[in-house]
Amino acid sequence: MSISGEDASIEPVPFIDLASQYHGISHELHQAVNRVFADQQFILGDEVAECECDLAEYCDSRAAVGCASGTDALMLSLLALKIGAGDEVITSPFTFFATAGAIHRVGARPVFADIDPDSFTLDPHQVNTAITERTRAIMPVHLFGQCAEMEPLWRLAVRERLAIVEDACQAIGAEFRGRRAGVLGTLGCFSFFPTKNLGCAGDGGLITTDDSELAARLQRLRVHGDSGQYRHTEVGMNSRLDALQAAVLRVKLGYLEKWTEARQQNANRYADLFRQYELLDAVKLPTLLPDRRHVYNQYTIRINATQRDQVLASLRELKIGAAVYYPIPLHLQECFQSLGYREGDFPEAEAAAKQVLSLPIFPELRAEQQEVVVRGIANALGRQSAKRSLSKVRRPQFLEARKERIV
Repeated sequence: MSISGEDASIEPVPFIDLASQYHGISHELHQAVNRVFADQQFILGDEVAECECDLAEYCDSRAAVGCASGTDALMLSLLALKIGAGDEVITSPFTFFATAGAIHRVGARPVFADIDPDSFTLDPHQVNTAITERTRAIMPVHLFGQCAEMEPLWRLAVRERLAIVEDACQAIGAEFRGRRAGVLGTLGCFSFFPTKNLGCAGDGGLITTDDSELAARLQRLRVHGDSGQYRHTEVGMNSRLDALQAAVLRVKLGYLEKWTEARQQNANRYADLFRQYELLDAVKLPTLLPDRRHVYNQYTIRINATQRDQVLASLRELKIGAAVYYPIPLHLQECFQSLGYREGDFPEAEAAAKQVLSLPIFPELRAEQQEVVVRGIANALGRQSAKRSLSKVRRPQFLEARKERIV
């Protein structure tokens, strides 16, 4: 299906545009990278230490330990907690593969609990029923940029003496009741993959904690368990944050709040556009939960499963960026067949996988590009007559929590 008439000449809308971000700060980035080359200290060192201090301050944590990726941050956190063979970690089946993959790689068993359909994050009641005598930790995922419901998870963790490892890889700057992601559990894990809200020029990761002993152990584990002078007190891994990546992150961190506010404004504008195109009967917008700060790593809507793939195909034909995060829940992945899960075990996660669609939300996204996106969805749903002029779009208002669901 194509858009005809005046819409046919509209430029494509990328899903993400890293080039625009780069051009705005290229001079500062070049200065930072050149500083590292001048120092010739590429692994750890002062640049990484300063970056860790900056990020710890931003997340309001006592310590931050850089590492090579968000996946490694999860693995290192589990290793620091001495979680391994025979242990269980409860997490979400609706997330990026690394969440459960890290649990498996340290020798523990991923145990899944279903999600809340409004937030896409762990349902605490389902977590409670999944706890066994082997459970050592809960790994909530702050998916798409919004924190999980943490208070009941805190109660469960205290009652059962469990650690909480936050998968905050999509949620730097997100908040739950005024506290930043990364300090809502025992350890917080972040990814600096280039497309994240705070992305470096390659792979990078970070672990935050208020526990000084865990921080010291993480610093050893990321360098093969070396406690100094080639004395290895335990077997660790090679997972260090490069100084070049740290230099890039230090520059970008200064812009993160501005970029986050732009993402929030874009989310508000989408809400207005979907209302004006009269699509709220067919599209469920992201739910902003109470006492949260959503940072919109993705802007993920829900469309009836019989129409989602049709809409996605239509948007791609029009060269409008869109993506499905995530089409196959982890409990149905082939590599986890041995866990014994079957289709139907986690109905909310399975429904989400069939209905979700993420739209462009990057900070540099222009208002007219957003209207192209929404108009493309209207067109795909057979709503061509529901056209509105961008000049009629109301001034963005903060999103209110919505409880309407797709039937």
